[in-house]
This record gives sequence, structure tokens and C-alpha cells, in this order.
Amino acid sequence: MSITVNGREVAAPTDPRVSLLDLLREDLHLPGTKKGCNQGACGACTVLVDGERILSCLALAVQFEGRSVTTIEGIGTPGVLHPLQQAFVEHDGFQCGYCTPGQICSAIAMVEEVRRGVPSHVTEDLGAETIALSRDELRERMSGNLCRCGAHNGIVDAIEHAFAEVAA
Repeated sequence: MSITVNGREVAAPTDPRVSLLDLLREDLHLPGTKKGCNQGACGACTVLVDGERILSCLALAVQFEGRSVTTIEGIGTPGVLHPLQQAFVEHDGFQCGYCTPGQICSAIAMVEEVRRGVPSHVTEDLGAETIALSRDELRERMSGNLCRCGAHNGIVDAIEHAFAEVAA
């Protein structure tokens, strides 16, 4: 049994009780994915699985056999940042930085949801072929990722900047 993590095939844990979060942090030594509440309420552990965002603290690693997991370490490199990572720097989208990896992973998947036409609670026209990523829409879609430092305005500005082609 194996899981692809950041493009590298790794063995799934032999213990079926290991969370994806613990596999990433403890076994694979990928500290970017944070353990916040460990109850699925804060979003600090958000990673991408086959391009969709999930809370890794609530998922068992064995569920992802044969699937592709991307953590913050798999998005950009120190020399070549992902455009959203660069936007976080330019728009002060972080203070302590603890929530930043989860925010970035969540925002990348969120924009793809918008592009696919997946509505949110605040989407005005459920029949529309395209959804405009207004500030309200963006804030609603990112509401599962908490920032305790209060950098929300910088986070929203960074996402709007990086994904201006879908922002309204």
C-alpha cells in the first residue's frame, strides 16, 4: 500500500488508526501541515488530496492509498514561490504564520471549486454558469480556516491578488 505525497511514493502506515496529519508530521517529517485543534475546526491541517482540500486531522492515512496528497512543502519552492505564497508575502497575509500553510492549501482548492461552479452558502445565483469570487464569497469559502492573529484582511487581499482572474 502506498500514498503519493508531494510527488513521492511513500508507504502507508501499517497501523490503520494513524491520521493523515500524523503520517505527514511524525513519519514523513513534513512540519508545514500544522496540528491546531485536532478536531477539524480550525483548518490548520488542510492539505490537498487529488486537488481537493481536506482536513488531515480527521482523515485516516490508509484512506488515501493510491491517491496524491499535496502539502505546503509541495507547493512552490524557496526559490520559486507559488503565486499565492508570493501574494501572502506582499499583502502581509500572515503574522505568526501558523495557519498560513492551511490557508494557502485551502485557497488553492477553493479557487478550483469556484472555477468548477461549485456554489457556497452565499452564492447568489445557483444556476449561474460562472461564480464571481467577491469578497463575501471568498470569506465564506475560507471560513473553515481560522487565523487567531487577525491577518484575515491580508489573507483575503493575497487571495484576491493571486487569483484576480476569478475575483470580482
